Amino acid sequence: MALIFVRTAIIFITLLAVMRLMGKSQIGEMQPFEFIITLLIAELACIPMADSTIPLLYGVVSIAAMFILHQTVWLLDLWFRPMKAVICGRPSLVITRDGIDEYQLKKNNLDVSDLIESMRAAGYFSLDDVYYGLYEANGSFSALEKEQKTCSLAVTLIDGGRLNAHNLATCGIDRQQLDGFLKEQGAPLKKVLVMTVDGNGRVYFQKKGGRYKIFYLEAKNRW
Repeated sequence: MALIFVRTAIIFITLLAVMRLMGKSQIGEMQPFEFIITLLIAELACIPMADSTIPLLYGVVSIAAMFILHQTVWLLDLWFRPMKAVICGRPSLVITRDGIDEYQLKKNNLDVSDLIESMRAAGYFSLDDVYYGLYEANGSFSALEKEQKTCSLAVTLIDGGRLNAHNLATCGIDRQQLDGFLKEQGAPLKKVLVMTVDGNGRVYFQKKGGRYKIFYLEAKNRW
């Protein structure tokens, strides 16, 4: 028991030293290669701590090897700028002044609902609260917000050509009213990228491959 305690303490001190040397990004928002290295270090640290038959030196050397790999990749990133895009990727501009860029979303294996969730987490509750929105290489969402943001929560009625019947009922908009609106816009349901409506009846509407537009619909419910 005492041996396991001592081995665990040594691994803990080694990990603490290595993580400190790797820099603050290791305890903040990590780049993909940093995340992979952190996972591997955690796995390598568990083996010698739990199994006393494995020489402790093996665990220490493995963790040190991960640190050397981290520093190597970091130096490549620092000295050869094109390597940054290869190793970490590039930021993706998913919202422009024309609206949502569906291609960039799909390129990052995201959909409109993922984007809306990221925006809400960042404090934006309507898709047109920002001029530009992008996902950084580490996956965090950044935006250039508008001077005036909407003061009502927008709910999604259509996402990627799929109707959210629950939200439609919550807004107090019947299907006939929605179908009439879509007919006016010359957009069948399957051709709509996104449609949201807020508590004031303000509609954000964008067809696939088109520019977003703002409309107003008479909704029975307010929130």
